[in-house]
Amino acid sequence: MTPDEYMQLALAQAQKAAEIDEIPVGCLIVNPAIGEVITSTHNQNQHTFDATAHAEILAIRQACEKLSQNRLWNMDIYVTLEPCAMCAAAISYSRIKNLYFGAYDEKGGAVVNGVKFYEQKTCHHKPNVYGGIMEKQCSEILKQFFQNKR
Repeated sequence: MTPDEYMQLALAQAQKAAEIDEIPVGCLIVNPAIGEVITSTHNQNQHTFDATAHAEILAIRQACEKLSQNRLWNMDIYVTLEPCAMCAAAISYSRIKNLYFGAYDEKGGAVVNGVKFYEQKTCHHKPNVYGGIMEKQCSEILKQFFQNKR
């Protein structure tokens, strides 16, 4: 599958989040060597009463559990929104090889925007970063969600 095809699956997760009134962010962890989607998740902060229940955190936890390991060497992560500082750190600590994200997040992002986590000298592992994958579609689902809230 191509990065766009994987991002389309992440967008489907974002849509699931929107349908249950969660901020629509979706995420996949993929083993690119065999093209297997290890896990797919979406934000669940509201329903779990857990501020850390971002799509990326849930995907990392589930993938580590499924694979019975605490590192995700050579795995890819696809997320519809630029990760925040918490999620960028989790991606680093889990040693994910490649980060693909859709929409840039000027306010809360921490990869290309904000603190630029991977550029800090205290960052132990920097994934390869590919932003703007299906950016328009990833941005649109968020815009629509927040417009409906107003």
